[in-house]
Amino acid sequence: MTKLSEITFKHQGMVSADGFWSAVDVWIHKPHVVNKRLCGAKTEEKKEVNVLELEQLLSGYWYGDIKDINSILNYLNEVNDVCLNQPARKEEPRCFILRSLIPKVNTDGVPFKREMVVKDVVNQRVTFLPLEENIEGLAVLKRSNIYQIQLRQVNNEEWSVSISTLCSEGWDSDGVIYPKLAWLSTELLSKLAKWSTENKKSEFKSTLSLIAVEKYSHLYQQLKEKYKEMVKVWPEVTDPEKFVYEDVAIATYLLVMWEEERKEKDLAEKQSFVDLGCGNGLLVHILSNEGHPGRGIDVRKRKIWDMYGPQTHLEECAITPSENFLFPDVDWLIGNHSDELTPWIPVMSSRSSYSCRFFVLPCCFFDFIGKYNRRQCKKTQYREYIDFIAEVASVCGFDVEEDCLRIPSTKRVCLVGKTRTYDSSCEAQIDEQRIQLIKNRPVCNGINGQTTDSKLVTDCSLGHNAEHSNDVDHSVEKVQEASFEPETQTCASRNWAAGFQPREKAIHVRNCASLPRNFIDRVVLQVANALLDLNEGVVCGCVEGHNIWNRGGSLSVREVAELLDKETLQNLKNECGGLQTLLKNNHQVFRVLGGIVQIRDWREETGGRKAKPDLKRKLSSAVLKTRLCWFFVNHPDGCPIPSESCLFAHGPEELRPSAFKSNKPHNRSFSTEGPPLWT
Repeated sequence: MTKLSEITFKHQGMVSADGFWSAVDVWIHKPHVVNKRLCGAKTEEKKEVNVLELEQLLSGYWYGDIKDINSILNYLNEVNDVCLNQPARKEEPRCFILRSLIPKVNTDGVPFKREMVVKDVVNQRVTFLPLEENIEGLAVLKRSNIYQIQLRQVNNEEWSVSISTLCSEGWDSDGVIYPKLAWLSTELLSKLAKWSTENKKSEFKSTLSLIAVEKYSHLYQQLKEKYKEMVKVWPEVTDPEKFVYEDVAIATYLLVMWEEERKEKDLAEKQSFVDLGCGNGLLVHILSNEGHPGRGIDVRKRKIWDMYGPQTHLEECAITPSENFLFPDVDWLIGNHSDELTPWIPVMSSRSSYSCRFFVLPCCFFDFIGKYNRRQCKKTQYREYIDFIAEVASVCGFDVEEDCLRIPSTKRVCLVGKTRTYDSSCEAQIDEQRIQLIKNRPVCNGINGQTTDSKLVTDCSLGHNAEHSNDVDHSVEKVQEASFEPETQTCASRNWAAGFQPREKAIHVRNCASLPRNFIDRVVLQVANALLDLNEGVVCGCVEGHNIWNRGGSLSVREVAELLDKETLQNLKNECGGLQTLLKNNHQVFRVLGGIVQIRDWREETGGRKAKPDLKRKLSSAVLKTRLCWFFVNHPDGCPIPSESCLFAHGPEELRPSAFKSNKPHNRSFSTEGPPLWT
């Protein structure tokens, strides 16, 4: 073997040996974590053998239609000398693994390639022996691409991890399955060295642990190519690439899982579904196009809905957990970032019918009513919330499974309920459990976050018969056939929990941006004058002919709030963040740090320098001098920096027409714009 590279690191004890094998297992079983061009790896075979058994296994191993592997035996002695440490004690254990490497994109027509892995725990090294097919279709060792990773203890505190190859001069790299040697020597080796010193265990399972990775990879590439044009015509304000490819990935996961379910249960027809809180409806569109009958329901219609065509069934309707929203004839309920409906989906699924299953991808943290309130500080909030939804599903009678999707999102852990833990004859008992679960949950008021006790009156027993079994009341079917008329949703006697509030149909922007311009200008001027009065007459240097410049004093946000009348405070209270948000939005005028409000002195930000000429030229056509400077208009001592250094106009004569159209009228005389922060 030729040593390519070696990294030395400090770590005490044998923990590094354990860390090394944990790191190696990531590279063996989850190579896509390091090599982003791989979708994953599939373990075909795994055996614990000694040296002689390993030799016999290699010499007698064949798969598929390949019956002659004599070519492997031609290399066996050489491989033994190099990677099996011959002569060695015959009883020394070896772990033999046969894995298939699955690329994200199939470039050569071969869906995946196989590789033998030999783990020698005693000697702390692992050897990778790739297989390839020759022109006769025989499995042969790819001798040029055999490599080995070795851990060695230098002293009590130092360890080293190295990588070597059998013949580095003949290394054959395709950039996917076989990376370049430089990549192995730097990227891979540095990752292994780093992971060897860490003792971290993920809170969640590996990605795609419930489905076949190779099927997922193949189907994902097909669907990505099929629906990539959606990115070009996306009419929503959201990021098209993120949302399109995320929904393609979720659809791929469901389609693979449903295909495997049909094989397990010997089902002829494709599964039906309802997507609750379907949003843009793309997931519904893809699943429907792929042959699954279903529909999506959301409180608000999106622009893109009209682009899908009549084959994609989408309904605009507010969903309330109640008897009105049961789906006895549907196979799967889907909750993809379903917000306040998330904890209700297992309940709705379990009550719809004994055979109804669910898939939920939690995102925002909601309880049955209001925001979810943390109860365990030893867990992350996300882990705790996933456990809460899993607990709900378990109480509802599901055998809950957890998986992690491969989507461009930080919230990518899904929960799946495919089977029940009870017989259908026990439905009444399980339904009583559901009722008690909902009744006993504390309620968090979504706005102020305060938690009340569990005395909230719930109407579970009224809204659903405790003796409910497989056969669901025909009145439910009539409600569904009526396309969920809005008036049917307000029937209080059918609601399962009084106090549940579905999302509002209209999206209200509450960041103070929607407040009237005159209102904002008045508050800004009032606060600024109060700050200036605290420090009036203090000499702070010359500014454009002035001998003094008042930089004002400082007030806490609470003290600022005491300056404003009740009506103004109420208007701000209706906005997320309130007064502090308004002050921070007007960062040209104020500096808000640690709850303390001050007038911003732009001389400290700019160091008195003039604007950079290249930046000035770049911005001149769009924003330069298109608004009056707030300090020039409102501050008694004018702007703290010269006119040539300020992007805003020092007087009406400097104003330029804006290149951007505004939907709102702007009162120039009370503009809150000011000098920029030069860097």
